[in-house]
Amino acid sequence: MPTPAAEIVQLINVFAIAFTAPTWRKASVLLFGAILTPGRCTVASVLRVMGVGEESRFEKYHRVFHRDRWEQRLTL
Repeated sequence: MPTPAAEIVQLINVFAIAFTAPTWRKASVLLFGAILTPGRCTVASVLRVMGVGEESRFEKYHRVFHRDRWEQRLTL
């Protein structure tokens, strides 16, 4: 799996407070992958770029958008 630069990780980790820990692990993979994905950015293409496209339980990444717990109205 590609590792983003420390500066990008630090910037994106600001959003971690909006997610539960398990959801943040999945959301951060999707977020980093979305930054790295050329062309059309689908969940499948993001997972391929991040090296987890062949994972047997890829549907858990789709759940981030409609079933996992996270606060959509974040107040900083």
